[in-house]
Amino acid sequence: MSIPVQLLFRGELSGVLRSGGPARPRFGRIIGVGDYRPRREVDNRELCRTIDSTEEWIETRSGIRRRRFADAEETLPVMGAAAAAKAIAAAGVDPQDIGLVIAASTTNLVSLPPLAVEIATRAGAVGAAAVDLNAACAGFCYAIETAATMIRVGTADHVLVVGAERLTDLVDPTDRQIAFLLADGAGAVVLGPSAQPGVGPVVWGADGRQLDAVVMTGSWGDRRRDRAAPVPVMRMDGRRVFRWVVDEMVAVARAAVAAAGITLDDLSAFIPHQANMRITDVLVSELELPDHVAVADDIATAGNTSSASIPLAMERLLTTGRAESGGLALLIGFGAGLTFAAQVVELP
Repeated sequence: MSIPVQLLFRGELSGVLRSGGPARPRFGRIIGVGDYRPRREVDNRELCRTIDSTEEWIETRSGIRRRRFADAEETLPVMGAAAAAKAIAAAGVDPQDIGLVIAASTTNLVSLPPLAVEIATRAGAVGAAAVDLNAACAGFCYAIETAATMIRVGTADHVLVVGAERLTDLVDPTDRQIAFLLADGAGAVVLGPSAQPGVGPVVWGADGRQLDAVVMTGSWGDRRRDRAAPVPVMRMDGRRVFRWVVDEMVAVARAAVAAAGITLDDLSAFIPHQANMRITDVLVSELELPDHVAVADDIATAGNTSSASIPLAMERLLTTGRAESGGLALLIGFGAGLTFAAQVVELP
């Protein structure tokens, strides 16, 4: 089911040739998805060895039963490229057909060279334009909008979007407020051209009044993962973020559905950022989602993986058969900044 053309195509550059003549409009849509989940699984019992908590408290507060922690060899480029390779294969395109690679990450501690360039090279998209994007946990949705726009205006035919995170690099393992939430992993999608709309208009923004709700501060002094130097530590005011999401994101989600020209009944899946299952439950209740809409709950076994969480959850819904190819899914991401973005997409 495609999104109504008349509501997505508003006479942008996709309807005009560079020469100024008319052209058939084209759109971007997701045509392949891939994932990488680190080898090591960490359950709540193991986590309670370093934080003052219980297995029951963690699952009740977050919905998480276990999560994945990357080892020293599972770097951001390694995980990102592995997810990318799966997405490219699923899309059925040659890696050399990728014209642009966007890497969304909040945890790239090495700004040079760009993460996207290394992922592109490892995935075989040598020579593709490549850029890093950091919009925190909303980064994947930001990147989807960017990719769809590049396809719509003719800058690229195929765009690879990768969300890759090693959040455990930035967490004090004794921090009871956040250590049980965050994990590692990578998810990727390939977008390609389509005669019908496959990505709805984005509803996005950032609330700088909440700038200090999620921050990196100080340093973690241990030599973690063979790092010779201290790295910054992530801190979060969980209650404040929870209240903000509940108060603000329902309206954003509704606006994205309306902008796509559909209703909640037209959705087959709801894939929010996997921040906390309690947040997802509240959003589902406040939106009054129909029972037939599959709700992503990948957080139960993957934890919160920031910009990787939506593609990871999308892949899991599709491979388990809970959502079908061609169905419409509402995506919504929100994170530090506080940034947010939502759009409706056609599932690959």
